[in-house]
Amino acid sequence: MRSLYDFIITPFTDRYENKKVIDNKELIVNTNIEDHKFISKKAVVVKTPLAYNTPIEVGDELYVHHNIFRRYYGMDGKEKNGSTFFKDNLYFCRFEQIYLYKHNDELYSNLEYCFVKPIYNKSSFETDKEEPLTGVLKYTNPTLIKQGLNKEALITFTPNSEFEFIINGERLYCMKSNNIALQHEYEGNEKEYNPSWAHCS
Repeated sequence: MRSLYDFIITPFTDRYENKKVIDNKELIVNTNIEDHKFISKKAVVVKTPLAYNTPIEVGDELYVHHNIFRRYYGMDGKEKNGSTFFKDNLYFCRFEQIYLYKHNDELYSNLEYCFVKPIYNKSSFETDKEEPLTGVLKYTNPTLIKQGLNKEALITFTPNSEFEFIINGERLYCMKSNNIALQHEYEGNEKEYNPSWAHCS
């Protein structure tokens, strides 16, 4: 059972990540099935495509587009699976819907995607703890490396280009290579920002 062009994947745990454990108590933080913020983006490869070879193998962990596991309400008001649903908690996933994959215990960005960690806002005149549109590259890609943008580079990215992911307890922004606008020299007082809730599972 293999798809010609798509990966067949299953959620890493559940389709939705709407529960948090705080002080040994489980809290349900969302009950809306259509809210993309609480749809799981972590998956496991069950089958690879037949038509082409990739570095991604069966059993590898993936971080994927949120719409793959999304459910929605039809015109009749009944809850339905999306078009990516196959059967028995299995889903189709296109190669370009994979943002990051874990192979042999190493994480790699897929295609033109990269991941950025925000930094603390140094301004004492703003209430936002996060420096706007600025961060540190955590997972780069071959295109950026050719341009000298290696891991830990301090960069500025374009507005509204980032998508939030929680990876190994860190809140990171996913974006494409062409969303990186500038590279900065470190001043020495930069500090990575990770909100406390990102550590909750």
